[in-house]
Amino acid sequence: MTLTLGDLSERFSLELRGDPKIEITGLASLEAAGQGDLTFLFNPKYRDLLASSQAAAVCLTEGDAHGIEMPVLIAERPRLAWARIATLFDKAEQGPGIDASASIASSAVIGDGVAIGPHAVIRAGASIGENTVIGPGAVIGEESAIGSNTTIHANVVVYRRSRIGDECIIHANAVIGADGFGYEFDPEVAALVKIPQIYGVDIGDRVEIGAGSTIDRGALKNTIIEEGVKIDNQVQVGHGSKVGAHTVISGCTAIAGSTTIGRYCMIGGAVGIIDNITIADQVQITAMTLVSKSIDQPGRYSSGTGLMESTLWKKNAAVFKRLESLYRGLRKSS
Repeated sequence: MTLTLGDLSERFSLELRGDPKIEITGLASLEAAGQGDLTFLFNPKYRDLLASSQAAAVCLTEGDAHGIEMPVLIAERPRLAWARIATLFDKAEQGPGIDASASIASSAVIGDGVAIGPHAVIRAGASIGENTVIGPGAVIGEESAIGSNTTIHANVVVYRRSRIGDECIIHANAVIGADGFGYEFDPEVAALVKIPQIYGVDIGDRVEIGAGSTIDRGALKNTIIEEGVKIDNQVQVGHGSKVGAHTVISGCTAIAGSTTIGRYCMIGGAVGIIDNITIADQVQITAMTLVSKSIDQPGRYSSGTGLMESTLWKKNAAVFKRLESLYRGLRKSS
């Protein structure tokens, strides 16, 4: 794709200082940019790199633009400008059309402009909205509904009676609607009895789910992912949980069943959240935190101990076991 600086300035309402006819053929970092590339300055501490950059132009803030010799696009938030401009250079993996090897049930409803890749399976009663892409090997279960302009990447499995909204992105090998992890011990046979997971998964519009992530179906209610949620790779969302709108969840986080997470939360990587608790709106949870009780106020929360040399950690861990007795001793002596 070839665009001019003038095109980008007009389309995204960015002030241009330089020749509007300069052609932009790609986007790149400050160090890697070459002829025809637009680069971005997100942090002023990297401003010195512009002197040696081979980029055709740079997008930055008004405050960072002084003294820059190359053409510039002025943005109040360069990262947001990058996100918007990059959509013009993000090529689709496959165009409209249904591959001959795809298996589509006669009762499935396929919208206009849909792309279905090789060996994909669309089961009975499923519906696919217009301009949606179903990647190679993906399986859309019985009576599931996929909205319009959504991309389902290769080998995604959407179990029966799941719903995915418009403009979503589900990355490769994600599983939507597998059975929740529910069992009850039966003393008569001394074995676990499986609890049927008879409800589904309901995913709102403009949700993105990373590669290898799993969203389980519910036993007594749907698992709900509200609009605008962004879920990283290898995240587990347990059965009957609810994730509020525009919440962001980083990789390897595990959320146990029947947990409610509020709107506009930010959850770091490898966080563990136990079952049957509630987390308020606008909560930030730092990486590796164990959330063992409900959080009812917005704010930033952490748990665990900081990184230290292993020998010192072992000594501190031994002391930690004795904290209660040390505390009682201090109270007696005070």
